Amino acid sequence: MSAVVKSQSEAPRSTPRPSPAALNAAAASFAALTARLDYLSTEDVEQVRRAYRFADEAHLGQLRNSGEPYITHPIAVAAQCAEWKLDAQALMAALLHDAIEDCGVTKSELIERFGAPVAELVDGLTKLDKLRFNTREENQAESFRKMLLAMARDVRVILVKLADRTHNMRTLDDAPREKWSRISRETLDIYAPIAHRLGLNQTYRELQDLSFRHLRPWRYAILAKAVAKARGRRRDLIQKVQQELEGAFAAAGMSVRIAGREKTLYSIYRKMDEKHLSFAQVTDIYGFRLIVPTVIACYTGLGILHQMYKPLPGKFKDHIAIAKLNGYQSLHTTLVGPAGVNVEFQLRTEAMHVVAESGVAAHWLYKAAEPSAATSERLGTKWLQSLLDIQDETRDAAEFWDHVKVDLFPDAVYVFTPKSQILALPRGATVVDFAYAIHSNIGDHTSAARINGDQVPLRTELKNGDVVEVITAPVSTPNPAWLGFVRTGRARSKIRHYLKTLAHAESEGLGEKLLAQALRAEGLGNLPDDDPEHQPLWEKLLRFTGNRTRSELLTDIGLGKRIATIVAKRLMALLAERGEKPDALMLSRERFTAHEAVSQGAVSLDGSENSSVRFALCCRPIPDDPIVGYLGHGEGLVVHTEACGVGQRLRHKDSERFFAVEWADDPVRTFETGVVVTVRNDKGVLARVAATLAEEEADITHVEMADETPQDSTDLRFVIAVRDHTHLEAVLRAARRTPSVLAASRTVPAP
Repeated sequence: MSAVVKSQSEAPRSTPRPSPAALNAAAASFAALTARLDYLSTEDVEQVRRAYRFADEAHLGQLRNSGEPYITHPIAVAAQCAEWKLDAQALMAALLHDAIEDCGVTKSELIERFGAPVAELVDGLTKLDKLRFNTREENQAESFRKMLLAMARDVRVILVKLADRTHNMRTLDDAPREKWSRISRETLDIYAPIAHRLGLNQTYRELQDLSFRHLRPWRYAILAKAVAKARGRRRDLIQKVQQELEGAFAAAGMSVRIAGREKTLYSIYRKMDEKHLSFAQVTDIYGFRLIVPTVIACYTGLGILHQMYKPLPGKFKDHIAIAKLNGYQSLHTTLVGPAGVNVEFQLRTEAMHVVAESGVAAHWLYKAAEPSAATSERLGTKWLQSLLDIQDETRDAAEFWDHVKVDLFPDAVYVFTPKSQILALPRGATVVDFAYAIHSNIGDHTSAARINGDQVPLRTELKNGDVVEVITAPVSTPNPAWLGFVRTGRARSKIRHYLKTLAHAESEGLGEKLLAQALRAEGLGNLPDDDPEHQPLWEKLLRFTGNRTRSELLTDIGLGKRIATIVAKRLMALLAERGEKPDALMLSRERFTAHEAVSQGAVSLDGSENSSVRFALCCRPIPDDPIVGYLGHGEGLVVHTEACGVGQRLRHKDSERFFAVEWADDPVRTFETGVVVTVRNDKGVLARVAATLAEEEADITHVEMADETPQDSTDLRFVIAVRDHTHLEAVLRAARRTPSVLAASRTVPAP
């Protein structure tokens, strides 16, 4: 993903004091701003004026790339915010948004002069250049996370940021040409989708077109000429349709405001690119927007339109009954107009129009108690709240950005719960995304699902109108494989959080077992308790290891980041300082059995360890195999058979990381191992062998055949799940008795 930092195009450059003429120009532009503040009280206007004076003084002597005084940029940003009728605090933040970053003003100084809310808004807009990060990408991701979290607490942060970015894009021609691509790509990938997500459609379209113009100047120019020509050719058609519309609505006694709607150049380009169309094949370049007084009038107007022109099948969308994710509401229909030209019509009320153009900003723009404005604000707030939920589970900036960016794409599908509640999800969302959208507990315990009454796999993508029923089970838990197909940031972060928490809990248990085993070798039967009496002992040990808590130390041991024997020796030394001595009998017994593969203090494995213990794929150990445990760096305990060549080489190189392990008396699951079955190349032999293995209750998890020219015999290689050695032998005997089978044996690992 592109850069997520404030564009360098807007960075001021210091020069000698500007001329009086330049200062007069700046003052004149502020006068133009004050003319837009008629919706504020006299006291609020004075607060904005104070912020202007402070910003003007802070930016004194700084010029933009165009040569204008730098203060013209904050004034232009504040003017855009005034268009949205934002409050005085937001306008003050707009004027001061570069003060911390470019002028050395501190946050505490802003708090003292303008109050904490304004200072928090400015701080949320400030990038993190002063902090050191490992990479440019990390800086970008961290800057973006800071801005999004500030925005989740106060949506005015992103409104000011979008106004800032819009003005920078409008003046990008003044920036060095080599910066155009990076800044435009950043705008297209990040800020335009955020504007769309928050319903700021006018800003969304403008940012897209400005980015397109600077990213693909030649294509933009060609398309602009083509659209201008088409506009000229269709002027008569558009006028005719407008006259017919006015006549039909007047005859029906309905008041209507008719406006032309032209597709943006970027949306035309994207449609041509995605659908491989020529310009002539894009038929919905022009359309009409009809603003009517009430919701009922929208549907009445739709009836009038369908009486005038023939509707195209499948081209009607009711976004009033089912609003878009960002609160957008309108009726859309495409009709065959005069001369067989397809024309799109949109019908909406004045309140819907305000929300459609300004989204979340409609909260300030449209003060009347209209449900549309409230809906937009609620939907925007819901998405912003989900950012805070993801942040609670994701402290890594790059991972946070990875979660969030999947929610920024505008396409959506609308599905229903069995109780007819409607849910909007990104296009491509699956059953698991649906489950997490309802509640994280439902997502965590999802075991199966039905769509429209039919049982479906959990990875099934949802389509518009699907009725989705999620079936849960208390024993079901998130599967790492889900991360391969979930679409929403919420689902992804919840699954990762659960798996991380589970892995740490299991690693802590394994670390406790390994440390207890190492202590027995030092003559101590049990770990010292985590109680007030032993608190000083644990504190000294944690200072030695560099861990913050006992739990963190045990987790690190379980993950292989700390060596249990070293920690045990240090712990024994600390105990010796307290006058506690090792058990002589236990010490001699452990040393006497140290030469054995499994000592009395071995870690017992029953298959319930999940992610904290892995069984090596090179030898695939199963119960009754002699085994050893290798504590890998950060990957927990890896179990090898004693005869495994890989394990033996690791033991020779890194012997202190090997631990005694043994099988529990009653393993709780099956274990995978490899078998090779040599067969004659008869018809249906693979099916017969597979049926035999299934009859012996051996689950086949993988199968492959020798990739060679056809011969009289061939090897079938299976990975099967068995309970233990006895079960494996029974499976192999049954395989050997199968017709056409020449031999069957367990796969032996390479030496």
